[in-house]
Amino acid sequence: MDKSLVKPIKKLLTDKSMKIVIVSHVNPDGDSIGSSLALYHFLKNTGFSNTVAISPNAFPSFLGWMPGSENMILGTKSSALSSEKIKEADLIFCLDFNDIERTENLSSRLSKAKGVKILIDHHPDPRPHFDHVISQISASSTAEMIYEIITGLESEKTINTNIAECLYAGIVTDTGSLSYGCNNPRTYEIIAHLMALGVDGEKIHRLIYDTYSEQRMRLLGHCLSANLVVLQEQSTAFIFLSASDLKKFNYQEGDTEGVVNYGLSIKGISLAAIFIERKDNIKISFRSEGNVDVNILAREYFNGGGHKNAAGGNFKDTLENTIRYFESIIRNLSREEFRVLRGVADNV
Repeated sequence: MDKSLVKPIKKLLTDKSMKIVIVSHVNPDGDSIGSSLALYHFLKNTGFSNTVAISPNAFPSFLGWMPGSENMILGTKSSALSSEKIKEADLIFCLDFNDIERTENLSSRLSKAKGVKILIDHHPDPRPHFDHVISQISASSTAEMIYEIITGLESEKTINTNIAECLYAGIVTDTGSLSYGCNNPRTYEIIAHLMALGVDGEKIHRLIYDTYSEQRMRLLGHCLSANLVVLQEQSTAFIFLSASDLKKFNYQEGDTEGVVNYGLSIKGISLAAIFIERKDNIKISFRSEGNVDVNILAREYFNGGGHKNAAGGNFKDTLENTIRYFESIIRNLSREEFRVLRGVADNV
C-alpha cells in the first residue's frame, strides 16, 4: 500500500478524546469482523478510549471467539445505542464495503451523520458517500489493508496478539484459506509476521472451520444431494435453499457460509452460485475461477457487486423465478457476451 494513503488518517487522529465509530457491512463475514476488531483494538491501545465497533446485525457464531467480539454493538439488537453512537461520532471508519447501502438498517443514520467518514475497502467501484477513500482492489482483504494502515500510522510493534489474530482471521476467511484472491507475495509476508507475533494458524482454522453443528452438516448434505444443479454446457453449478429448507435444518446465521464454493469443486465448472430464500428477497452469492467476472454478473443482473471472482446480490422475486431468470441469463449469453463476462474484469 502507498504510505501516502495513510496521511489523511494520521492527520485526523490527533485528538485522543474524539469519538470514533467503526462500522461493518450487513451479514458480516470474517474479513468484516476481523478488520473491524483489529482497528478497534489498535485505536483503544493507542489512547482512543471513545471507540466503538458496530455491526448492522449478528455475525456467525464461528467468529465469536475473536478478541473483542463481545463488545461489538449490533444494530438490530441495540438500535437506539447504535444510532446515538453514529450521530455523536467525530470519525466514522467504514470497513469492507463500498456503498453505505451495504449497511442496510444503519445506512440512513450513516448518511445523515456529521462525522468524517473514511472508507477502507478492497471492493471495486466505491460510491461517493465518503469524505476519504482508501481503496485497494489488489488487496486480499480489508484486514490486509488494516495491517498496512496500522504499521503506516505507528509501527509493527503496535500489533499485539489480539490484533494479529483478528487480522489473520480476516485474511484467511476472505481468501478461502488462501485458495483465491491471494497471489501476492505481500499477503504471505503479512501472514508470516502475524504468526511470528504468536498467531496459531491451526487453532484459528479449527475455531472457524471445525465448529459445525450437526444441523449445519445435515444442511450441507442436503445442499449437495438434493439442491445442486449442474449446467455442464455453461460450465455452471448452483445450489438453492428455500425458506422451508432453512427451517427444516434449524438454520443459524452463518450456516451457509462457504457452501457456494462447493460448485467450483466440480471438474469443468468455472461459475458457481447459491440462492437462499429470505423473507423479502432472494440472497445470492457467486464464485468463479479464472476470468469469469461475477462482479459484472452481480452488478448487471442482481442488484449487487463485489470482486471479480466473488460477488453477491439479491433479487426481489420468488426463488423459482429467480433461478429461472439466472438460468436464462447463463443459457442465453452469446459467445460475445460470455467473452465480455470473462474479459472485461481486467479493465474494471
